[in-house]
Amino acid sequence: MIRRAASIHGLYAEMIPGQKRYAYAVTDTSDLYDLAEWREHGGYQGSVLIFYDLQTGAVYQPFEKKRNVICGRPVFADGAFFFLRADDDAQTVTLYRYLPEKEPEAIAILPMTEVDLYNLRLIGDHVNIVSENSRFECYWPKRISFEKDSHETAALIREDKVYLEAWVEEGWDEERHCASEDYRYYHKTVVRDADGTLLKEETGVLFQTPDDVWWIL
Repeated sequence: MIRRAASIHGLYAEMIPGQKRYAYAVTDTSDLYDLAEWREHGGYQGSVLIFYDLQTGAVYQPFEKKRNVICGRPVFADGAFFFLRADDDAQTVTLYRYLPEKEPEAIAILPMTEVDLYNLRLIGDHVNIVSENSRFECYWPKRISFEKDSHETAALIREDKVYLEAWVEEGWDEERHCASEDYRYYHKTVVRDADGTLLKEETGVLFQTPDDVWWIL
């Protein structure tokens, strides 16, 4: 049997990690950092975040589409959904807490002048607003900033420790531009403190299950 949602949008939906009832879709592939480029081309059309209840088929849309406003991808934490919404006209990025059938609640409002929109997103263990370029930056709820390896990507913050995933490539033949017989590609988990000091690293990738348990696989 194939079920149908209450309203059909034809958008690619993804499950929201940490729970197994709701999926989401965004009506545009632009990311938050694309706002600056759109500004140079007359402004951004706006994007909409949609939640799908995979038990009842209900569809929820926290906000109507608004020009020069872009929505980030949601996360599930502490029994609710959270997402970022960047408003280029107001020059703000707002963190919202959301439960379907209820009004979204603004939790934090950050001036765009104080954040780097590149890779700006939410990560666990609870909700943290972070961005990554050559540096790791956490803006909320606690300020953390340090240089990191370009191969490292933050996954969660727990007890003032930042857990990052790093990809490793071994055995690449630079002269022939191909993998050698000893080629190996894998991920490792890197743990740093709030100053960026390396505390631990081990082979394995971080994986969050639908029941909100983190594994190293």
